[in-house]
Amino acid sequence: MLKISKVSKIYEGKVAHRALTDIDLEVDKGEFVAIMGPSGSGKTTLLNIISTNDLPTTGQVEIEGENPHRLKKNALAKFRRNELGFIFQDFNLLHTLTVEENIVLPLTLEGTRVKEMKRKAHSIAESLGISQIMNKRTYEISGGQTQRVAIARAMIHEPKLLLADEPTGNLDSKASKDVMEMLVSINQKEKTSLLMVTHDPQAASYSDRVIFIRDGRLHSEIYRGENRQAFFQKIIDMLSLMGGNGSDFSSVRI
Repeated sequence: MLKISKVSKIYEGKVAHRALTDIDLEVDKGEFVAIMGPSGSGKTTLLNIISTNDLPTTGQVEIEGENPHRLKKNALAKFRRNELGFIFQDFNLLHTLTVEENIVLPLTLEGTRVKEMKRKAHSIAESLGISQIMNKRTYEISGGQTQRVAIARAMIHEPKLLLADEPTGNLDSKASKDVMEMLVSINQKEKTSLLMVTHDPQAASYSDRVIFIRDGRLHSEIYRGENRQAFFQKIIDMLSLMGGNGSDFSSVRI
């Protein structure tokens, strides 16, 4: 469902910086893939290219057989609204709106009828356990609840591909576990393809496969198998092999 072919990214300037080099990657429909690597390895650059927030210097990205980078402005905006969902570390919610208003924002942009928006919002809120906070503002709820609201907003229009950038980065271990279990549930029930950038080996262990990037190149990949704890240990071992500063990866949470 996602195919990345020979994608490179060079940022021009007084000294040109090559952020990515010849990245080839495929994500199947319904697959959950995590991307890891030291700070500055190119993880977020790759996610930004896939999300159409940045353009590749060379190579191409195809989502469901279509290259979104070739679309004109209005068609691209519609593609992003219909095909992609986004979850960020800092939530990116609007504090002036209620939880419910934040969740239905993508549908508002589509011109969906109010009755239909409310039905969808309350259905997804119930599945994520946030029905009781729909009338609150985002500054009145906890970090874990806030990230659930962000997930609800990302899923309200039933995207085919969900992109998550450090979704547990601002959460404690209990909230992180809850959020990751929710993402797994969405991935399995809705068959939504999920691509997540993370520093957290515990979060990565919930995925089907982990891609490791180093110095802008694909370094290696490992698959989960049956045992998540064994997969977690494999991730730790791979991160140790790759090296990098201790601060490059979040503290291990078991």
